Amino acid sequence: MEKLKNATLGGGCFWCLEAVYSKLEGVKSIAPGYAGGTKLNPTYEQVCTGNTGHAEVIQIDFDPQKTSYETLLDWFWRCHDPTTLNRQGGDIGTQYRSVIFYENEAQKTTANVSKKDAEKYLNVYGTNCY
Repeated sequence: MEKLKNATLGGGCFWCLEAVYSKLEGVKSIAPGYAGGTKLNPTYEQVCTGNTGHAEVIQIDFDPQKTSYETLLDWFWRCHDPTTLNRQGGDIGTQYRSVIFYENEAQKTTANVSKKDAEKYLNVYGTNCY
């Protein structure tokens, strides 16, 4: 029996992220929702006020035998612009911020390394499209 792992990422509209990750091998399911806020089970309207502290995210269940957390993070940096504060394209608001919610210390370490690598790239090339 396969042992799935989770990754929770926010990079703008959750539907846009869901479309990217649904095509990756090893991704078993994707659940869009809200994370990081103070209100339990907020509505879309409540999140849009900017007062709940939530971000639009996707939670990815993936098979680590077929794809890695590092690969998911690589796609995370490629599929959105982390340099725009609280915005992705026409979507504006704090709920569209760039965020990685880690599940454990190993994911935290990996996410921090990934972020530093992305920052190096952005400092050299000035874009996240690599």
